[in-house]
Amino acid sequence: MNSLLVHFQFAQPGWLLLLLPALMLIVLRRGRGAAAAVTFPNLSILVSLGRRVRQSAWHFGLPLACLALLSAILAMARPVWRNAYHSRNASGIDIMITFDTSLSMAIDDFIFKGGNINRIDAAKLVVDDFIRRRPDDRIGLVAFAGRPVSASPITLDHQWLRNSLKDLRLNDYKSLGTVRESGTAIGSAISAAALRLDSRQSKSKIIVLITDGASNSGKIAPLEAAAHAKTLGIKIYTVAIGTEAGRVPGSIQSFPRQEFDLPTLREIARLTGGEHFWAQQLEALETTFQTIDRLEKTESKSQPVIDDTELFPWFVALALCAALGAATLIALNPPPSP
Repeated sequence: MNSLLVHFQFAQPGWLLLLLPALMLIVLRRGRGAAAAVTFPNLSILVSLGRRVRQSAWHFGLPLACLALLSAILAMARPVWRNAYHSRNASGIDIMITFDTSLSMAIDDFIFKGGNINRIDAAKLVVDDFIRRRPDDRIGLVAFAGRPVSASPITLDHQWLRNSLKDLRLNDYKSLGTVRESGTAIGSAISAAALRLDSRQSKSKIIVLITDGASNSGKIAPLEAAAHAKTLGIKIYTVAIGTEAGRVPGSIQSFPRQEFDLPTLREIARLTGGEHFWAQQLEALETTFQTIDRLEKTESKSQPVIDDTELFPWFVALALCAALGAATLIALNPPPSP
């Protein structure tokens, strides 16, 4: 019932005013007419004929005629089943997230709910929240280790994007990770993200680079890739994650060492007009992405959209059927000839 009240409406309700004279006509038609001017002594034959017309034709014909009239008036008022919603336009900001999935992201130097979690899980939590808070932006995802891999195209389907983020995996001894090649190809990741953004017609293009190491593979140097991104009007925010004490374990490298290359990450951000952040705790990582969220304002545009399904053909059909029925009854039961 509530759905009927919400969705059923008249597009031209002014025609409903015709219901008033129509109802008056029906009431007057049912009233008693003037008395006969001439009295006949014997009307048995005429009475039988009149009874046939009155009881068969007008007993059903008059209600059908009234139904036809009312249906025609309702049809003129254009009844519709209306669905109203708001369309959402993209903000014009395109964002590519380049996500480090190298083996060093397995280091568990972040604290979450009283326990240690590894870097990739901490980054996933924060990036997922970042995506959720920017529903009007087109966002894509590139995972990288020894080479970049497209995990999600630039899209407004953020549920697909978040599922792709959730599915990112580090490589293991079975080589079942998102990127099977080992290493950290920051330059190649920037180039891959910039290539996807270059084909977009948007007012603002952004790369968010998330990494915990220094570039040690790939065919292009990080600063060279950043310079190319600058010429395309792309701004890069670099986010280094991990504690200063965090080191690649001996199971990954024979000589464990700290892999951060903060000077290069700072220069990438400076060169492209972005900013550099270093998050050593989960709270700092959350603050970092909140800052990026504030720096890149989204212009949300929404406009109402009304989708009407016309129902008047049904009322027209009902009016025609009722009028045809009334006419048929009267035609088959004509009044007696004088």
